[in-house]
Amino acid sequence: MKARSPRRFLRWLLLVAALSLAAFALHAWLTWPDVAALAREDPATTAFVERWRARERAAGRRGEAGPRFVAYGRISNELKLAVVVAEDIDFFSHRGFATTEMKRALEKAWEEKEAPRGASTITQQLAKNLWLSPTRNPLRKLKEAALTRQLERHLPKRRILELYLNVVEFGPGVWGCENAARRYFGKPASSLGEREAAQLAAALPRPSTWHPGAGGRGYARHVERILARMRGSAWVRREL
Repeated sequence: MKARSPRRFLRWLLLVAALSLAAFALHAWLTWPDVAALAREDPATTAFVERWRARERAAGRRGEAGPRFVAYGRISNELKLAVVVAEDIDFFSHRGFATTEMKRALEKAWEEKEAPRGASTITQQLAKNLWLSPTRNPLRKLKEAALTRQLERHLPKRRILELYLNVVEFGPGVWGCENAARRYFGKPASSLGEREAAQLAAALPRPSTWHPGAGGRGYARHVERILARMRGSAWVRREL
């Protein structure tokens, strides 16, 4: 049997790669979300919520809880401030991507002697929560970047922040700020005070273990860091 030539094999390999790329592009185009619609409509669910529900049902639990949407004006300014200074202090000045948070993440990792966590902006985190997965493969990151650009182009900053606060996880299976405020403090999100807001914001990096009522010195230190940033970030408060 005659051996296949290297040149012919290379052509075959390139053809397979081109077809795979075309298939991925077609699938992305057919399933791409209507980002602009979020300017006027709240999402019915998110990719992260659906993933959590699937795990709950697989474990024999109901897994039906989801975000309870509240308008921007019904969310405490203390919580808005706490989340912005904790997760993305340049949120109101960047266009979806920032370097300051990466620097801060590296400094924090050095202080705590642990690997740095992702320093995604609030807009990037929103894109991931709404439509993507927690994986870090290159194709997922490309989709996240494209969706982040679209969110910034179609939505004002306050709408992005409103959506983010309504869909992120503030504790194990506790989705959105209204559910979190009522679960942990017995009050609506509009009534949260400074320390309560800092406690919720501190849960965002590790909601499964860092949340109000949970112990741990790492979580407690993070709450205090957020409180200090809140008190020194008057310029952020003016943007809320």
